[in-house]
Amino acid sequence: MNDTRSLIINADDFGLSPGVDEGVIVAHERGIVSSASLMVRWPAAVEAALSARDHPELGLGLHIDLGEQEYRDGAWLCVYQVVDLKDQSAVADEVARQLDAFRRLVGRNPTHLDSHQHVHRKEPVKSILIERARALAVPLRHFSPSVGYRGDFYGQTATGVALPGAVSAERLIAVLKSLTPGITELGCHPGLRCDLVSNYNRERAEEGKALCDPRVRETVAAEGIILRNFSGLLSRAG
Repeated sequence: MNDTRSLIINADDFGLSPGVDEGVIVAHERGIVSSASLMVRWPAAVEAALSARDHPELGLGLHIDLGEQEYRDGAWLCVYQVVDLKDQSAVADEVARQLDAFRRLVGRNPTHLDSHQHVHRKEPVKSILIERARALAVPLRHFSPSVGYRGDFYGQTATGVALPGAVSAERLIAVLKSLTPGITELGCHPGLRCDLVSNYNRERAEEGKALCDPRVRETVAAEGIILRNFSGLLSRAG
């Protein structure tokens, strides 16, 4: 039985802002981030793509961005909407636009696909991205049987309540020690400075500190965990 544990530490929201871009690169250079997902619609995506070219070991996928919601005063409110998530044609067209933009910025196809706030877990986005992942032969988060996903290194509950300590180095070490054999993707959202109008700002800085903590790197080595990215993992989504 193969008990090897391989880990993809994937930073979401790459390209969202200069502060996020810097946080992702620092967490790759000084920490354990091995992969990132690029949001191509934002001005900082250009600099993010350029930075990725200077860091060839940083895998780069596409973070499909169709909108964002934020939980406030007991309800989910729309921060922005790119397309109607129920309009299959509009979603398919926007996904194609963002994939084309990724290719222009990066000069190649993405190593993997996922989506902002995991909107592809529901139809029709689900079927559209499964089809795209198959065509590209790349993994799709939540729908690749060869890659498990963990999102428990996150500083808030699903309704935006702060979770003190949830993105500490101690918490990250506990996650690392609990990994099971096989390939796991661990999502993260590092940022070097708070330059976003967002309720998830301070937590980004805390994530960055934890990802770069020397004790975390030592734990990876002690546990025999292999850090990698999505390159070479073929999709069997759906």
